[in-house]
Amino acid sequence: MSKAITNLQAALERAAAIRPEVGGFPYLAETLRRAGVSRCRMAVPSNAMLYLTDAGPVAVQGEPLALGPVDVAPFDREALIAALRTDQAGGSTFPEFVRGCWEAGVVWYDVDLNARTCTYHGAEGDGYTETYPPVEL
Repeated sequence: MSKAITNLQAALERAAAIRPEVGGFPYLAETLRRAGVSRCRMAVPSNAMLYLTDAGPVAVQGEPLALGPVDVAPFDREALIAALRTDQAGGSTFPEFVRGCWEAGVVWYDVDLNARTCTYHGAEGDGYTETYPPVEL
C-alpha cells in the first residue's frame, strides 16, 4: 500500500472519530487538509472520489449509482441546496447525500480544501458553490 493511501485512510479514520453528526463536514475537510489533501473530486454517477494529496493522487471507487446509459437530470439548484441542508443537519448518510446530488442533476463536484469551497456542476455547465467555515480540531 502506498504512503498516499495509508495517509488518506488514517485521516478518514481520524475524521470519523472526531466529526459531530450535525455539521460534521468541516471537521472532515480540515482533517483531510492537515493530512496533505488539497482537493477532493467526486464523479457522482460513478460514485468515484479522487483525492489529490501531497503524497500523490488516490482514487476511491464506491458503488456506482447507475450502470449503462442513463439520462442525466437537469441541474436543479434548489434540490441540491435541499440535499446539502439535509446532510448538514445530520439528516442523511453520505450515500444518501450523493444520491440527492445525482437526483439534483449534479454530475461532479469539487472540494477545494484550502479555499474551503465546494462547487457542484451539472452536465450543461450549471454550477453552485458553497463555502464552509474553518474549524479547530
